[in-house]
Order: sequence, then C-alpha cells, then structure tokens
Amino acid sequence: MWGQPTPPKPGHGQGDECGEHIPARLLLMEPVLCARIPLRKGKSLRQALQEHGLLERYLKEHPYNPAPLLHATNPSLTPLTPPHLLCQDSYYGTISIGTPPQDFTVIFDTGSSNLWVPSVYCSSQPCSNHNLFNPAESSTFVSTNDSVYIAYGTGSMSGVLGYDTVRVADIDVYHQIFGLSETEPGDFFYYTPFDGILGLAFPSLASSGATPVFDNMMSEGLVAKDLFSVYLSKNEESGSFVLFGGIDPYYVRNGITWIPLSAETYWQITMDSVSINSMAVACSNGCQAIVDTGTSLLAMPSTALAQVYSVLGVSSGGQVRATGLPWGVWCSWGEHRPPLTCVQPGAGNPHPAPCCVLQRDGSCSLGFQSVGVPTESGELWILGDVFIREYYVIFNRATNSVGLSPLA
Repeated sequence: MWGQPTPPKPGHGQGDECGEHIPARLLLMEPVLCARIPLRKGKSLRQALQEHGLLERYLKEHPYNPAPLLHATNPSLTPLTPPHLLCQDSYYGTISIGTPPQDFTVIFDTGSSNLWVPSVYCSSQPCSNHNLFNPAESSTFVSTNDSVYIAYGTGSMSGVLGYDTVRVADIDVYHQIFGLSETEPGDFFYYTPFDGILGLAFPSLASSGATPVFDNMMSEGLVAKDLFSVYLSKNEESGSFVLFGGIDPYYVRNGITWIPLSAETYWQITMDSVSINSMAVACSNGCQAIVDTGTSLLAMPSTALAQVYSVLGVSSGGQVRATGLPWGVWCSWGEHRPPLTCVQPGAGNPHPAPCCVLQRDGSCSLGFQSVGVPTESGELWILGDVFIREYYVIFNRATNSVGLSPLA
C-alpha cells in the first residue's frame, strides 16, 4: 500500500526546486550553483564482449564464484556472478580534472565515497583504453606521498592521492583530493565504458580519509542546497541525470516521501518487510537497506534470495520465461512509506517496464543478486538501479534523508 506522500516544504535542503529551465548559476547574495550532469546509459558487459568476439573466453575464465569479496571501505559493491554482471547497464557522465581540463567519464556512485581516475602512472590493461590523467599537464595539480586502495566487488584500484580542480558541470571544486590509479588488476575495468568513479556516500566510507567531492561542494557553498537528486531512464530512454544542489519540479509531481537515514555511512534506510502477493517472504522483522547508484541489481541476503526464488517458482539463477510471470514483488516501508513494485510487463499491470525483470535476447532474469554485508542491525539489502529507475530519488544531506517520488 502506498504511503501518504509528504508535500515538499520550503527550507534549507528540502523541497527547494531547481528545474532544467532555471539557469545553473543563481545570482543571489553570493553565487551558488544548481548543476545538472547528463548521464549516458552504457552497453552491458555482454554486449561489449560480443562485439569484440570475447564473450566465450570471458565466461570460461570467470567461472561462477559465490563467495563475496568484501572490503571495509566499500562493501556495498560485492562480486556479481557472470550471468548477472554481463547483463548490467551502467549510467555515467563526464567531469574534468586539472588546468586546462582533462575529461573523464565516471560513475556517480552513492555506494562509495572516493573520486579516482586512471593516470599515466598506470600500466595495467584497463588503463590502455581509457582516458589517463597526466599531472604534468595541469598547472594546478598538487602531489602527495599518500597512497590509496579501493576494492569493489568487480575490481579494485590502487594508486596515489593528489589535489586539483574538479569541474562537475558548472561547479569548480578547487583543491579536490582524488586518486590517480597506478594498478587496476583484472580485466573488468578494461571493458567498462567509464574511466573512473565519483563517490557520493558519506566521508566515513572514504578510503585514506579523502574528503568526498560533494562534501567540498557543500562546505564551500558551491551548491544552492545540501542535496543532490538522480533520475535514471528506463530501457533505452535518454534524459538520465544527476542534479547537484536542487530538485527538478517536473519529476516530483506525484509528491515526495521522505525516509530518514538509519546510518550516515551509506545512504542507509530501514525497510519494514518484503512481500510477494501480499505475503511476507523476507525482512519480516525489519532490515537495513542502502540506495546505491553503483549497483545495478537489487541485492539481498542469500537466505532471503532463496526464499524469494522459491515463492516465485524460478531457478536458483533467477531465470524465467519471457512469456508470462503472473506475479508482483514489492518491498513495503510501512504505513507511511512507499513500496518497491516489481511486476511482469504486459496489459493490465501498473508498470509496463518492471523494475525487477531484465529482458535479454528473448529471455528474462530477475534483477536480483545475493550479497552478504553485515551491520549491527543485520545484513544489508542493496537497492540498486532496478529500484532507482522507478523513482526520482533525492539524497538530502541537510536532513539526512532519502526522498522518493514515484515516476509512474
């Protein structure tokens, strides 16, 4: 059951609007910014490998491995099995670093906190086909002797830290700390359409104590409000974006439901239950979930995933026939919080493009994966892009809350 949407309220960080027809630079007492970064939807890894004739070799060299490889700095990004990983799309945008600017495509990741890009110091295979930052070509670069290491579920990077000007749309963040990769082991990053990652989680998750980009935007008064918002298009639609410092009124016409954070690390919230056809199947006593733009699927503890698959009557790999799925799935946030709805596409369904069914080459798989991320309150659920595509999502640092406005 849908909760009652909370109408936008005026005030710092909540309910303030910055639509696409409002100039990015707002001239008030002091200049503040509302900057929109267009996001492009990249090819899935399967598509990239097929185009290069490498799919069969990749599958042989990357057999199924159910063991999660967690890292204390960023456990939200855990390994994906090849069937899931191959089908994932990514959303990425362009930033620049240095003077004169050097451009990079990055994932805007709410599940991590560091900014890093490949550098000329890197000799790993993934650095051979991506843009490389060259500090010698930037007059504003400041070097350090500090190292950085970040492990993700699908790859890792190690390198050195430096400072330079980072431009995000019309926002210039001076003396921003970032990582310059020296090694990127494995070949996952080689096939990705993006160069690096810009983390948007809290400072407590940052490796080597690096201050996140958005924290510097806030502390330096570079954004109109201490929030950013995300719209991810469905299927092949264009128009995805991250909006720093404001809320686009076009996407909140259905109202905003504000959910307070339960921890200021990830964008972590409390989830009351998970139900299928009005029957609770998991999280019956409540559980923790994070809203993560750096994860494509909806991740849950392995025991919960097994139960969901059992109730839905699908294989352990989540494979289903595309000819009919007479079921709906949703996560309920209680009386005053909205559910996540995942339904089979077709006539009579409330959402023609479901958030939890991935269609590829005439077959479907559920957009689920298992993950084990322990917290004091139990294991985390991760609400990735399949969830985010159903909402206009507002990440509010002023009130430490997540705002959801349904797009349907």
